[in-house]
Amino acid sequence: MNAEITSLLEQDVYTQKGIFVGRVDDAVLDPENGVVSGLALGDVNRDLFDSKGKGIIIPYRWVTAVGDIVIIRHLNRNAKAETKVG
Repeated sequence: MNAEITSLLEQDVYTQKGIFVGRVDDAVLDPENGVVSGLALGDVNRDLFDSKGKGIIIPYRWVTAVGDIVIIRHLNRNAKAETKVG
């Protein structure tokens, strides 16, 4: 999935089932491969994540669509273990 990094910033992120996840604050880049490897989210839905930090980083592989919003695959119980809290 190709997208300009600037088109991701300030986008709301929802799961495929329509649950608000957070808002994109920044992108995490993999300079060796020249790709986005993750999205740093702020304004995180605290019902999904019990993070006490400012936000989370989700793997970009979870992203299924980018348009007016970012859609990620629906989160399951293992989502907390896979995210990085910052």
